[in-house]
Formats: sequence, C-alpha cells, structure tokens
Amino acid sequence: MHSVLFDPKLDDGGRRRQIYDGQLVIYSPTPSSLALVKLARTLIEEAFGTLDPETAQYRISVEEYAALLAKLKPAFIHHPEAKTCIQGILRDLAFDLGETYFDVPRMRTATSDDYLTSGIAYAFHPHRDTWYSAPQCQINWWMPIYEIESGRAMAFHPRYWTRPVANSSRTYNYAEWNRTSRFAAATQIGKDTRVQPRAEEPMEIDPQLRVICPVGGIVLFSAAQMHSTVPNSTGRTRFSIDFRTVDLRDARARCGAPNIDSQCTGTTMNDYLRGADLSHLPADVIEMYDTAPHEATA
Repeated sequence: MHSVLFDPKLDDGGRRRQIYDGQLVIYSPTPSSLALVKLARTLIEEAFGTLDPETAQYRISVEEYAALLAKLKPAFIHHPEAKTCIQGILRDLAFDLGETYFDVPRMRTATSDDYLTSGIAYAFHPHRDTWYSAPQCQINWWMPIYEIESGRAMAFHPRYWTRPVANSSRTYNYAEWNRTSRFAAATQIGKDTRVQPRAEEPMEIDPQLRVICPVGGIVLFSAAQMHSTVPNSTGRTRFSIDFRTVDLRDARARCGAPNIDSQCTGTTMNDYLRGADLSHLPADVIEMYDTAPHEATA
C-alpha cells in the first residue's frame, strides 16, 4: 500500500488504476450513501425495538441476538431501495453505470468483547477477498452506519500488499461454499466450523492502518488488500455496510491488482448487476473466471 487518497479528483479509469496499485480511496458521504445508511438504520432500529442497537448485546442472550440478525441482515440485503441507493452512489461518484457492476450490499456487525464473533457476525481474520473467489479487478466498498472509532474499525495490513502469504485458498470454491456453508451462518454460535481460507503461516498484523471516516463516508480498496476485523473491546457494536464492484472493461481485459498468493477456484462473477439496468455480467465473461475445483490430494 502506497498512500491514502481523500476525495481525489480522478476520472473513473484513473481511480481504478490507483486502487489496483494498492491505494486506498476515501470519499466523504454522498447523498446516496447517506440514504443507504438511513435505510440501514431504519431496519436496525425496527429490529431492535426499544434496545440501543450498539449496546443490545448486554440485554439479550447471544442466541436471541443471532436470531435477530438472521432476520435483519437478509431484510437489508434484499430491500429494493438498497440497490437504488447503490446506483445513486455510483452516480454520485461518477462511475460509469453502463460498465460498472455491483453485488448486493451486506450489513456487518462487530460486537464487543467476543460476544458473537462467528456465523452471522463473523469476525474476519486477516484475509484477501481474492482468497474467496473474487476477481482481481474487484473493488470493495465499506462505510459505517453509526459513528466508529479505532477500537471498532477495520484494519489494513500494508506489508502484505507485495508479500505473499501461505494460505488455504486452494480449498475454497465459491459455488461449493454457497451449496454447503453460506446459509448455515445463523447456526454458528460460539465457534464457526465452516471452512474458510486462512493464512497457514504466522502473520505480522503491525503495522496496520485503520481508516476512521464519518457515517456514510466510503472506503474503496482492492479485493487483494489484506484486511481484518479489529477485535472490538469498546463496549459498543460496530454496524457497517459493504458491497463490491467490477468494471466490465477490466474484467474482459483481465486488468486488476496482481495475484500474488490466491489459489481458489470458482467465481463470484454471477453475483454482479449492472449499474444501469441491473442485468448480469455477460455469460462469456463469467465463464472466463469460473474455474473448476482443484482435485483433492491425499
């Protein structure tokens, strides 16, 4: 990672190149990002009722909390207004809606003091999204729903932008994950037994970078960035939104961040919808990325 760019004056292509080169790009809240946050807050506050969402973990059991999230998170993901807001964000930031494809937004929670760190509220270990069948041209978007602080943020680990890590991504195939593990998230309480790509060697998480942006502020970064969930001990749950985009031109040309250690198979490319009309990526592009699972070895 070389630098952090705040509200840069870059065109669409220049911005993507900066991200593929390891830069973080940070934007101030936009009208549409604030609208997406408002939608998320409305659903959160309806779900938690009289409880303060950021401290509700101290008032209900972990099983009740997981069951609540199991209803709340899909309601946000599939809310029709969420896609409209993302289209608006892309428009606000001058992305080409005819060439930019996005996936559905996810609501993430990071509870405090190891209350719930598995399954539906999984606390991510250091990883690259490219270990999870994401293309090298994927751009990740992240924004806080409520105010955050360093102790409940997301961490980037810049030494690993050019440093490969021995990892188990060779065992991961996105289609297989969807078939066997994705929908079991709400049942993973206490310990998450689902097999996910991990480092297979000790990692040095410092130096690390934690970006603190305002509610509705946007962090853009490459899917190849090494990042993790900061262990939360602040006493308040972090709520955030993330989604991802790919540019059709870059996908066809196989442009993107360098692949230094990912060996996963399959692809997430079926998930993306065009900003202009919500159509899927062309079948031939999806086929370019949909590799077969590795054969099991003894």
